[in-house]
Amino acid sequence: MQVLQCVWTETGKEAVAPRVIYYALRLLMFVLSFVLEDWAIHDLVQSPQERRVAVVLVASSYVTWTYQTHTFSNAIETLVVLWSLVMTQRILDHQHRSSILSSALLGSLVAFGLFNRVTIPAFLLPSGLYLVPHFLRKPFSLLALCMTFILTSILAIAVDTFFYHPSSTESIFQILRSDPTITPLNSLLYNASTSNLSLHGLHPPYQHLIASLPLLLGPALLLCWYIRKPSLSIVSALSATVILSLIPHQEPRFLLPAVPLVLSSISVPRYGALRRSWFISWIIFNAILGVLMGIYHQGGVVPAQLWLGEQQQHDSEIAQVFWWRTYSPPVWLLGGKELDTVDLMGTKAEEMMDRVLGAIDGHKGDGPRSIGLVAPRSSVDLDAWITKTKNRIVFEQMWMTKCHLNLDDLDVGEDGVRGTFERVVGRRGLVIWKVSRHPEAHR
Repeated sequence: MQVLQCVWTETGKEAVAPRVIYYALRLLMFVLSFVLEDWAIHDLVQSPQERRVAVVLVASSYVTWTYQTHTFSNAIETLVVLWSLVMTQRILDHQHRSSILSSALLGSLVAFGLFNRVTIPAFLLPSGLYLVPHFLRKPFSLLALCMTFILTSILAIAVDTFFYHPSSTESIFQILRSDPTITPLNSLLYNASTSNLSLHGLHPPYQHLIASLPLLLGPALLLCWYIRKPSLSIVSALSATVILSLIPHQEPRFLLPAVPLVLSSISVPRYGALRRSWFISWIIFNAILGVLMGIYHQGGVVPAQLWLGEQQQHDSEIAQVFWWRTYSPPVWLLGGKELDTVDLMGTKAEEMMDRVLGAIDGHKGDGPRSIGLVAPRSSVDLDAWITKTKNRIVFEQMWMTKCHLNLDDLDVGEDGVRGTFERVVGRRGLVIWKVSRHPEAHR
């Protein structure tokens, strides 16, 4: 970002536009995925013939060119898992040596991955067990791993503490002693509470098996019966699937690192109509899911946030915006503008209504107050609220995009399967409403 800032100042502008930062980060993630992911696959798959197939499968997967080009923590976790396995494999391939450099790099990678996503041990548990005999024989390797893990963790704690205490008058060393920000611990404490997870949705233990894996792998899941041979990659993918299935809240993106691990371990049909049919189904699956997940699924969140940030430059009368039933809005896209953003996540409609009305009625300034509400266009709960309160609450549509699908609304209700599908797809879109009391309601 510092390089981008230096280039941007040459244009005569002081601050880099959020839109430019967003696309620069997308480009960076594409390059990282293109270079580091393929490189890791080359190291993990030994046979040249199998390596070519693995690289093609990973590159043609919609997961690679949608999720992996986003700035998701899961995308970064994928790269960290892959390279942690590469370091593990290098240590195991040269057990007669101490492999201090590989051990040191592995320690830094694990620490970085842990502060990025606390779920990474689920993927790296098998590799850790594989390394126990080596560390018993070569204790200096374990020492190198522990030292780099601790040093990287201290650096991560310092960076996070400084980030979350930007206006503190104390020195960074004083804050680290009194109130350090330890991200993995905070994440564990948050996710240990079922009430917190219920805000995001609770799922049965088999959710990953019957929904997440088929959604991520498609026809490749059928080939899991034809694993070439048990490897560190496939064991890591299996370990993560089992462990993460024990967590009540489950999303497909939690298993992103498992995708290249599985695709680099399976064997595709070699001859005849079966091979041709499988590849046709693979191409169709990834084309459809690429459009759905790469363009439409929650596709309106970033454009909506960019639009809100641009409106704040013109003294918008909206000072608070509620986001409902969307991904968490990236507040940095506002470009530092003062706009109170409240993420209601998947709260019930009644609670959302209470929060919005409370914000309107709690205004102490002169005149009526307007509140922003960002919600899926397909929400029937919002339809009922607008109809019910049309004489008391004014809903003004300020912005709308049809390039947005809210797949959470696919829960089948009174309108049945066909009616639900027609509503979610036919009424796709994301709307920014300006909500205020009706003028007559103040008299």
